[in-house]
Amino acid sequence: MSRKIRLIARLDVKDDFLVKGIQYEGLRKLGDPHDFARRYYEQGIDEILYLDTVASLYERNNLGNILERTTADVFIPITAGGGLRSVQDVGAVLKSGADKAAVNTAALRRPALITEIARAFGSQCMVLSIQAKRRDPARPAAGWEAYYDNGREHSGKDVLEWAKEAVSLGAGEILLSSVDKEGFQKGMDQELIAAVADLVDVPVIAAGGAACAEDVAAAAKGGADAVAVGSILHYGKTDVPALKEEVRALGVEVRR
Repeated sequence: MSRKIRLIARLDVKDDFLVKGIQYEGLRKLGDPHDFARRYYEQGIDEILYLDTVASLYERNNLGNILERTTADVFIPITAGGGLRSVQDVGAVLKSGADKAAVNTAALRRPALITEIARAFGSQCMVLSIQAKRRDPARPAAGWEAYYDNGREHSGKDVLEWAKEAVSLGAGEILLSSVDKEGFQKGMDQELIAAVADLVDVPVIAAGGAACAEDVAAAAKGGADAVAVGSILHYGKTDVPALKEEVRALGVEVRR
């Protein structure tokens, strides 16, 4: 592949802690998110993704302080998401140092927000976050439904239809997370990734379930422009240089 993909470190945050769970449940505290972000930056990660895991539940975003600390010594693009309900909320995280804003719940409830954010800050800043869950694992043809509140709440929207609609409204990138695969480290939903990437003409960030370089390479070959990884870095299963080298060995070019 001549196209170079981005490798993104995904850091789920609750209060002031980096956390990780399975399917967004049973969250375990891992430490200071800034320290992890700095480590991955020094190792050569391409971007950082901060997600406030309980922000939508409590209708607030708590990333301002973490973003300000991180941008003092981490100089790569940062996307922030969780609890962003308005243009003003997005403006606040951008002012704190984020380059892009990921929006899920508020966009599902009021799709016009996508257009408002894109007009205010540019489409490149408006990242639609989709939490996708198979409607019926026994019937793949049933497709996927978009969820919110960390995969707890049904939206009733078909993932493919929602992705297409959101791009038409101004979303400049899609963060595509598989709720079914999230946290298990047993592989990504490659069918989901390929289906969405084939449908839209904006970059797709694949997330959820990456366990090894083979998963990252498969997502890239399926059309993902970037892959977000968490557990395999946080728990020391690999590091950024080793992961990038292994992905390259599988025929996929990675930035930097």
